[in-house]
Amino acid sequence: MSVTVRPARASDAGFIARNNVAMALEAEHKVLDPSIAAAGVANALADDSKGRYFVAERDGAAVGQLMITYEWSDWRNGTFWWIQSVYVLPEARRSGVFRTLFEYLAQAARRDPSVCGIRLYVDHDNERAQATYRGCGLTDAGYRVMEIDYSGAVRAPDGG
Repeated sequence: MSVTVRPARASDAGFIARNNVAMALEAEHKVLDPSIAAAGVANALADDSKGRYFVAERDGAAVGQLMITYEWSDWRNGTFWWIQSVYVLPEARRSGVFRTLFEYLAQAARRDPSVCGIRLYVDHDNERAQATYRGCGLTDAGYRVMEIDYSGAVRAPDGG
């Protein structure tokens, strides 16, 4: 029952998009439009410059995922890999799936001299995820994420 990680394939698009919709509602109480989420996943899978997905499998069945995107740091003359779209199926949680995904990614980052670090953002109320991330060695970088979302693709569960 070991967990393995592999780069995502086009055939994983439905799995990833469904998980992204579930994750947004569960972790951030936001409703994603499933068709927009599916198109976003398909676009990223077709173009590595947008991001790269990785899938965790147990006994040949997909049980989790994450995506990386890229941020150039002129301060470090290197690229940060940003972890996004993290999701582990509820029945596979607390069994090392995220840790395996993270370690796979961290090893790849350390082998790539252009990568200066790994970052992620987490909802400030998601204590369970924060504890998991701290357990993998991630620390609070002291920044707040601020945004203006022009997409209209994300809304509150009450429709607002």
